[in-house]
Amino acid sequence: MIGALRDHARAIVLAAILLTLAGIGAALRLPVSLFPHIDYPRVVVSVEAGDREPAQMAAEITRPIEIALRQVPGVTRIRSTTSRGSAEVGLNFAWGDDMVAGTLATQGALATALPDLPPGTRFSVRRSDPTIFPVLGIALTSKSLDPATLRQIAELQIRPALSSVAGVAGVDVLGSAPREIAVDLDPGRLQALGISLSDVATAVGRASMVRGVGRVEDRHRLYLVLVENRATSIEDIGKLPVKAASAPPAGAGPLAGQPMPPPSASVVTLGQIASIHPATAPNFTRVTSGGRDAILVNVRQSLTGDSVAIVRAVDARLAQIHLPPTVSVTPFYDQSELVTGAANAVRDAILLGALLAGLVLFLFLRSFRLMAITGIALPAVLAATCLLLLALNMGFNMMTLGGMAAAVGLVVDDAVVMLEHMMRRMQEGAARDRDSLLAAAAEMGKPLYGSSLATIIIFLPLAFVSGVTGGFFKALALTMAAALILSLLYARFVIPLVAAAWLRPKDVEAAGKADRLMQRLERGHDWAERRTLGRPRLFVGIVAIAMLGLGYLAWTKVPSGFMPAMDEGGFVLDYKAQPGAALSDTDRILRQVEQIITATPEVASYSRRTGVQLGGGLTEADEGDYFIRLKGGSRRPIDAVMTDIRTQIEAKVPGLQIETIQLMEDLIGDLTAVPQPIEVKLFSDDPVALNAAAKRVGDAIGKIPGVVEVVNGLRVAGDAIDIRVRPGALAQQGMDADAFASQIEGLIGGTEATRMRAGEQLLAVRVRAPADLRQRAAQIAQLPLVAPDGHGLTVGQVADVGVQAGQQQLTREDLAPFVAVTARLEGRDLGSGMKDVRKTVGDLRLPGSVRVDYGGLYAEQQKSFADLSMVFAAALLLTALLLTILFERIAWTLAAILTVLLSAAAVLIGLWVTGIELNISALMGLTMVVGMVTELVIFYLAELDPAASVGEDALREAGRKRLRPILMSALIAVLTLSPLALGLSRGAGLQQPLATAIIFGLTAAVPLVLLFLPGALLIFGDKPRPARDAAA
Repeated sequence: MIGALRDHARAIVLAAILLTLAGIGAALRLPVSLFPHIDYPRVVVSVEAGDREPAQMAAEITRPIEIALRQVPGVTRIRSTTSRGSAEVGLNFAWGDDMVAGTLATQGALATALPDLPPGTRFSVRRSDPTIFPVLGIALTSKSLDPATLRQIAELQIRPALSSVAGVAGVDVLGSAPREIAVDLDPGRLQALGISLSDVATAVGRASMVRGVGRVEDRHRLYLVLVENRATSIEDIGKLPVKAASAPPAGAGPLAGQPMPPPSASVVTLGQIASIHPATAPNFTRVTSGGRDAILVNVRQSLTGDSVAIVRAVDARLAQIHLPPTVSVTPFYDQSELVTGAANAVRDAILLGALLAGLVLFLFLRSFRLMAITGIALPAVLAATCLLLLALNMGFNMMTLGGMAAAVGLVVDDAVVMLEHMMRRMQEGAARDRDSLLAAAAEMGKPLYGSSLATIIIFLPLAFVSGVTGGFFKALALTMAAALILSLLYARFVIPLVAAAWLRPKDVEAAGKADRLMQRLERGHDWAERRTLGRPRLFVGIVAIAMLGLGYLAWTKVPSGFMPAMDEGGFVLDYKAQPGAALSDTDRILRQVEQIITATPEVASYSRRTGVQLGGGLTEADEGDYFIRLKGGSRRPIDAVMTDIRTQIEAKVPGLQIETIQLMEDLIGDLTAVPQPIEVKLFSDDPVALNAAAKRVGDAIGKIPGVVEVVNGLRVAGDAIDIRVRPGALAQQGMDADAFASQIEGLIGGTEATRMRAGEQLLAVRVRAPADLRQRAAQIAQLPLVAPDGHGLTVGQVADVGVQAGQQQLTREDLAPFVAVTARLEGRDLGSGMKDVRKTVGDLRLPGSVRVDYGGLYAEQQKSFADLSMVFAAALLLTALLLTILFERIAWTLAAILTVLLSAAAVLIGLWVTGIELNISALMGLTMVVGMVTELVIFYLAELDPAASVGEDALREAGRKRLRPILMSALIAVLTLSPLALGLSRGAGLQQPLATAIIFGLTAAVPLVLLFLPGALLIFGDKPRPARDAAA
């Protein structure tokens, strides 16, 4: 090996340089996003079927669709929400399933079921993925232009320009309604002339005909013959004949040589019976920005898009669009700010950590050359890691960057361990020339391979973890594993060559200046080791009992959560007004909310949607959401701002139900169908008992301290005007129920008879009754109708009109009726909060017909904790296997595993002391501690002879030799992670628990490896490994 390194030194160094340069090129090409790409196993089906009441909608449409979809292969759960005329059905699949195939199978099942559903049923199918939320949100406002004009600008200028930006999946326009032409009929004249609404709609519909009827060849030209009957203006529509003249006699007409008769007096034009004017389509939504009516443009990112590049390209494209000077374009949401902030936080952590590692290296070895070698190795390894990320179709995101930051200490450690060993051999006089230095490096081969494998193998069990935990931390694990493999290669083959060429005798002299520090440390360590090894059973017993006892106590006391909290710089405020509230009343109430938002000093801007939501979904006209964007720089934490706004709204705006959540939390919740931390699922076939139980549970858990924003799940869709037909009276008028309903539908909602082209747009032509005849419920009974024979009547003559109280939305899970009572937590952790919730619900003693289950983020947390516990156990077993393979001493393996377990106990103690939640990030850090502590253990054990008995003198000598590298390794790892653990930047929250866990584990590992492990080796001492026969 030494000869190969010497003979191929130039090729090895050149290969390392090329690999580094390729990595730099890859880093420039890697896409940047907030989170890693995850195939979320969920498909959502949206169904529209007129205005059926929820019970009828559920029986005729939702349930048959559920039955059909339950047969789709791979479906694990179906949940549906049925409202008035619409439903949403969510299908959950197993993690890892092919969601393209799942989506196609869902569409196929719906297509099969569609013929058995009522006519007019429409559905859409979409996969749940992060593209449902925008990467950039833009608000268009104007002091002089109306919202319809702003929408036209957004549709015709902004959407086409932004849709072609690379990485953009779609551009959605929210707000106002598209322009159209309204044909407001005069019902009195219709009755007098015996003209029905269908006659008018048919006449208008014929005014958009353009038909090719053949081709004519004339004078060397080929012509297409078109027959056109198309209205191109409001005046043209007004001239349309509605009631035709009497038919001409047979044979009459130009072809018979007879002139056409003059129009009959019975011809009626549309302008004679209707008012025709520009209008906007019926709209029961409202969109504002900064308190003014606005049009919102949501730019959605493709799954492989680069968030930062997309926003930059969109800004550049917007600057090229020539908009009216009175139009203001302002962003209300910019995900790239969060992505950039998080990336900068990790970058700063890497740079600061590397600087601190360099200072540690200088403190112990006092060599600028060694610092330079390490300073070159670190960026080279990280750059080469980028090349592997590109090859694995990954990119820069919170998890991959976090993996790089967590790997910095380990990469530096590999270099430092190799350099320290070479320097020690130079100080001892055993390495004076290039070959002897390379020989010294070869001595570290086995410990280096073993220590690197100890950290790498702990990531193997993560391959079997599913859910959000697996999706997120597989990216981190792959990044770290890639970095560690490359670090091993650089440390074993490249660094020895560079060090052998650069190191000089004066570096040995400089290292000697640090001997005073090391001598003091060695004396202190020797003093402690003499006393602990003198009575090893007492020392090991006390330490083990104390650490394990405190660790267990910390396990019972430490707060627990799911995902780490992170300040995203903005949040969503969902709201719901009184059921069935008019849009104008809801808007008036929300103006009070906006006063509170505007008065909050941390708020930079806000946008509001009513009747529609930021991420889509089933939404009534009395509900919607705000996105509130906070200012950067120094301000209160986002949780404090959210609590302040929520408290003020609850106190000053009664009757408004609100929920607050950060956008990425909301996104992950929607994608996994577990949007709330607390979800109490109640199942029963008895709707009365189910509703009563939901109210009791909601009232009860709302009294638990820290449980806020309780929603009992009983959502009412609003009141309805019920027109109940009297069949006998209707038959006497010569009408059937379908014709009767069609006329009323046309008069109230209007009938889109045709579309008229106006420039690049197609304007709908809507035939309807005048607004003054359909503004109030009492007017419905007086709406004039026309019977098939032409005589007139009113609705009240053939039907009874009444107001029906609000109708409750119906929810089902796996075809069983259920209600989900949800809540959020404030000022307390998920574990203790759910403990109180379970106790409170249990004390209610609900009826036996009501079954209780728990979902939400709590259920996801329990699954993730179980998965990561298995990963931790598997990491311990793999570590034990590795140690046994390396040293073949069972006693050494047992002592090492006990040392690792005590370090893990220190992690729990540290989380308890600092008040940081035990969540999936902290558990990942706990698992990583297993590998990192094992690395220190291997460095120590490598100084012992497995073929010899281990005595006190051998242990003390091993401790003396390994004191400096173990201290340096642990100190470097702790310092490189300290910027993340402090969580000083906005984007560091996701890695803070992981970094904190590792820091406490490694801090405890130093005395455990240097003092506890030697004592345990004496106690667990077994027979030495037989020496291998050299001849064999």
